[in-house]
Amino acid sequence: MRTLDCDYLVVGSGIAGSMAAMGLAGHGRVLLVTKGPLDEANTAYAQGGISCVMGADDTFDLHVADTLDAGAGLCHEDVVRRIVEAGPACLRKLIDMGVPFTKAPGSACPEGFDLTREGGHTRRRILHAGDITGREVERTLAPRVRATKGLHVCEDTLLIDLVTTRFLREPGENRVVGAYLLSTETGEIWAVRTGAVILATGGCGKVYQYTCNPDIATGDGVAVAWRAGAKIRDMEMIQFHPTCLYHPKAKRFLISEAVRGEGAILVTRDGRPFMEQYDPRGSLAPRDIVARAIDNEMKKRGDPFCCLDIRHKGEAYLRERFPAIYAKCLEFGIDMARDLIPIVPAAHYCCGGIAADVEGRTTLPGLYAVGECACTGLHGANRLASNSLLEALVCGCECARALAAEPVPSVAHVTIPDWVYGHAVPTDEAVLVAHNWLELRTCMWDYVGIVRTDKRLRRALRRVRNLREEINEYYFDYLVTADILELRNIADVAELIITSAMARHESRGLHYTLDYPERNRIARDTDLVRAPEKEW
Repeated sequence: MRTLDCDYLVVGSGIAGSMAAMGLAGHGRVLLVTKGPLDEANTAYAQGGISCVMGADDTFDLHVADTLDAGAGLCHEDVVRRIVEAGPACLRKLIDMGVPFTKAPGSACPEGFDLTREGGHTRRRILHAGDITGREVERTLAPRVRATKGLHVCEDTLLIDLVTTRFLREPGENRVVGAYLLSTETGEIWAVRTGAVILATGGCGKVYQYTCNPDIATGDGVAVAWRAGAKIRDMEMIQFHPTCLYHPKAKRFLISEAVRGEGAILVTRDGRPFMEQYDPRGSLAPRDIVARAIDNEMKKRGDPFCCLDIRHKGEAYLRERFPAIYAKCLEFGIDMARDLIPIVPAAHYCCGGIAADVEGRTTLPGLYAVGECACTGLHGANRLASNSLLEALVCGCECARALAAEPVPSVAHVTIPDWVYGHAVPTDEAVLVAHNWLELRTCMWDYVGIVRTDKRLRRALRRVRNLREEINEYYFDYLVTADILELRNIADVAELIITSAMARHESRGLHYTLDYPERNRIARDTDLVRAPEKEW
């Protein structure tokens, strides 16, 4: 088995990982690994934009207040303020790199950028590049990452597990000193020895049967950090996007919240508006409220979907403002200018994750986490729309700045043992992976979804624990593949979500339970730490 040495290992190539990797280049040897192509990350699927105070009528205090309001009392206000105030300077880096943010005449932004509004925002503060903001960000970042001196990229590479001093049975405080990696092209397992691992692995939407996340969103960072001993926080706070396109052939296509920001109204399938019954902000209420309202209307009426109505805006406007969404809807026979758009909620964003500060420091020395896989305290119990790319951008930059200011940790004395294959053989029962994948995700959707109960959670925990035993047995019996790694990770993440949900005896933000419908007076994070002696 080959072992590579680097000073910084970055896992993930979205906006958080790319900004961290480029910021560290020149301060040491940087290796960036990504499980697919360099430009294929969760970031690429972010349609809406990046929230940032740039309008003449906007202030940091207003953005902080909107974030705290959406977060339902669980946000860490000092973190919120720091990220919001760092936003403009970090966003300037993207502008200078050439991300083509949309401009509009008469904009409230002095630089002429078109600022849109989404649910929960009291001002127009969302910078966007049409309706494919994330894709444009990735298109800009990927070639810059490739061209950065001192930065080496490994595509089609999966993180198997972190290597810690506890795993190596070394005395003293447990810390990360490396990682095992799998090349999906060759099947080779190799190791990296490094003083700092930065996880920027994105979300975990694939733990649910219905999600608008890409197939790569299998919670890898959270799972490996948990197994290594890092603290995991608030995993019960799973955000379900209210408006995923409902069509049998429309796999995970999202109707951006910006569509509601520009005037779309939520209606029943027969065209009756309903959101005012649930919140005075109507269709611009925060996502948790909107998702529960849609879920309730569907169950109450027995309908398979609700709808968005933006026909009053007209074809010319819709084609210009939402070209990608308009074109995609037309592919399925839906004309946004003439038809109601059928939508359903789908798993979208994990507000919890690896407990980390703004610089990415976790509770495990040598391990850093940025972006969606981290839980900094910005989002609290419900993420404010378009704060995700803001957090990923700021924390990616801040992580690089903080690490570059410190001496590079030396791990030259560490010897990482060869990967032990034991009696593992090539798989001849791939059907078990497919079956467990479907059963686990269906269980999570049915029992740990938008509305929860203690009874549903207990059922889910029993089923997921049985599945995890089967999956772990399979993992050790057969040679490692990408499919079994991702299945193992979503199984671990599923149990973390369930365990966290069972520990929160209240309804707050995204966690709504019929058994505890009221909010507790004091907001507390749900923290989970794996016991050192426990074999998960």
